[in-house]
Amino acid sequence: MFRRIVHKLVEEMVAKTKLLHICCYLLLFDVSSWTSAEVFTAISDVEPLLETHKRIIDDLDDYIGKEEKRLKTLKKQLNIYRREHYKAMEDIPNYLGNPINAFTLIKRLTTDLDFIEDSINIGTDYIKNVTVNHDDVKYPVLEDLAGAAQALTRLQETYHLHIEELAEGLLNGVRYSFPMTAGDCYELGRALYNNKDFENSLEWMRVAYKKFKVESQAENHPFTEVDILEYISFSLYMLDDVKEALIWTEKLLKLDPNHTRARGNVPHYKKALAKEKEKLKKDKRGDTGDDEDVEEKKPEEALTDYQKERKVYESLCRGEMDIPSVIAKKLKCRYLTENHPFLKYAPIKMEEMYLDPTIVMFHGVMSDEEIEFIQEMAKPRFKRAVVHDPKTGEMVQANYRISKSSWLRDEESPIVERISRRVADMTGLSMIYAEELQVVNYGIGGHYEPHYDFARRSESIFKKHGGNRIATVLFYMSDVAQGGATVFTELGLSLFPEKGAAAFWLNLHPSGEGDLATRHAACPVLRGSKWVSNKWIHQGGQEFIKPCDLEYQDEAIARKIPRPIPKTSR
Repeated sequence: MFRRIVHKLVEEMVAKTKLLHICCYLLLFDVSSWTSAEVFTAISDVEPLLETHKRIIDDLDDYIGKEEKRLKTLKKQLNIYRREHYKAMEDIPNYLGNPINAFTLIKRLTTDLDFIEDSINIGTDYIKNVTVNHDDVKYPVLEDLAGAAQALTRLQETYHLHIEELAEGLLNGVRYSFPMTAGDCYELGRALYNNKDFENSLEWMRVAYKKFKVESQAENHPFTEVDILEYISFSLYMLDDVKEALIWTEKLLKLDPNHTRARGNVPHYKKALAKEKEKLKKDKRGDTGDDEDVEEKKPEEALTDYQKERKVYESLCRGEMDIPSVIAKKLKCRYLTENHPFLKYAPIKMEEMYLDPTIVMFHGVMSDEEIEFIQEMAKPRFKRAVVHDPKTGEMVQANYRISKSSWLRDEESPIVERISRRVADMTGLSMIYAEELQVVNYGIGGHYEPHYDFARRSESIFKKHGGNRIATVLFYMSDVAQGGATVFTELGLSLFPEKGAAAFWLNLHPSGEGDLATRHAACPVLRGSKWVSNKWIHQGGQEFIKPCDLEYQDEAIARKIPRPIPKTSR
């Protein structure tokens, strides 16, 4: 729809420009009627009119040149929109499953659209009038752009992607999209800067600067080289690289000697450099000002528990770690037949992924028809996924869980009811206190950081819901081209999505205490769309199926689990 709007605006502007040219000629040549009407009485008075005539020619030529440049810019934007739209329509899921494409699409409909509207002075009201009366028109907002920028950074850090390659449309060395423009990189860097992610903002601004130098002769950007240099210099300063910040600021001042902020920053940077220099001299003399020597910690020792877990989490997401062979050799694949009489006739393919705690993968337990039905049923109800805040007891949104979800009840559809019955058959557990089927679709770089499915002792969220969550069944409703694994950070286990399969694990010890070894996470989706649905099963109704062990087992019970082994070390 937007392409039609821009196309119509371009035609309208061309027509109005021609009309304006004619009006200018008539207006300017009619000025003589406002004078004393004595020019015609002498040739000497007519001669100066040639200078007036020349000025009109120059002014109109300048005006037409600017209009043509403006229309050329609009035409170029239109061609970009059209090219990307045609590419997207060839394979929508695959196109939008690429985070670079998803980011640029959001950018096109936010900052790019603002630039276009500014370029068309009469266009803003026209666009509003066209779109305001259509309920099906949807535009992203700047918050979406910021979220997409953070998602790209999350992917870059988790999967060790190079920013230069991302900017060229490459993911792990394979081209999946058009190269990003200087404007794309600039807006990405600006969004990260506003989110105080100066390190990544700096890298994207450097790439934007390189691309700008190549494009600047032919492009009309809503920003200048000075704007990029200012972001680069101040990001360097915020990263404590004052020397480089000063170099880039001086480079900025060569282009714009009167830049107020840059001129004010130079003496500030020089003063900071002088302090650094003086501090280095003191350090060399051994005059640190400290009474005691500070023992330097080794890099690994200096890491917090969160950082250590983060390293394991990211390695598992990249598939760089395996469970030790002493455990792997005990795992088996077999047909499950014992949990329900029906399974004697229709056994389920079961693959053991871990034995203590029990983690298995059931293969081929959800059909394509069931998946499509559940997806269509869930979409209209999607809301931003929330987590339980242990301090307030409220369900809140969180940056460590990026997805949308909805809940489906058994009584709403025979298909949903059939899925719940299948869960009972697979697990042998009662569904009396099981939660509704939760359907989740992960967004750009969608993820869920390490967490437990069970409630901790200090949390009372499940006391009225049939007790704690004894088990989890996670259905994978799509294949994921890259990323999106479910990883268990305490076990070194990665489960990669397989459409139609379901993962199953027990969250509690036999005593009913939570099992900390079940800590798991959903890795960011690098390419593709990740759909899952899960069924959380509670303790209620399992009294005779899985009776409690009378021996108390603490949540943090010490399991003699060999440490996961990085693949790269083998």
